[in-house]
Amino acid sequence: MTQETHYRKETASQTAGPYVHIGLAPVAAGFDIYRTELGHDLTGAYAKGQRIKISGTVTDGTGARIKDVLIEVWQANADGVYPATGTVEDGFRGWARVVPDFETGQWSFETVKPGATKGRDGRVMAPHINMWLVARGINIGLNTRLYFEDEDAANATDPVLSLIEQPHRRQTLIARKDGDTYQFNICLQGDNETVFLDV
Repeated sequence: MTQETHYRKETASQTAGPYVHIGLAPVAAGFDIYRTELGHDLTGAYAKGQRIKISGTVTDGTGARIKDVLIEVWQANADGVYPATGTVEDGFRGWARVVPDFETGQWSFETVKPGATKGRDGRVMAPHINMWLVARGINIGLNTRLYFEDEDAANATDPVLSLIEQPHRRQTLIARKDGDTYQFNICLQGDNETVFLDV
């Protein structure tokens, strides 16, 4: 009796398509179909800590703004605690979906500045926000992180930032402070390409 091995062909890759907003962030696309839009509020009303705004753009290799991108963000609270790992303030989700303005390509969200967290190996990580991007032309979602320029000491010892050998590449993960807003622009390709993480 012989045993046959059957191999299945790999499924063709496919990008997120032009309807990512309608399915994942319908209010931004002009469809008021949910009582509460999933992932709209990161922190809730009772989160302690410094309230901040983060704003930016996502550009392609030619510098053109990508207006149909969806960004999922997740973060710890001001004490460095993620909702899945410990007790956080009532209403603090630490997760949201962010989409840019369809006209300008500018995205923004309000949150509290996260505290330092411990990684799986117990090493302390600088305050940061995790980001995952998906849009037309992106076959596999891209993971990156946003760090804060006014956290120099913590950034200098962050285990993830330390893995990036070139200092100028490290800078692509640092949000610049402009008044009460942190500016963080993401570049998908080219000389200033943002560092993306294989997680």
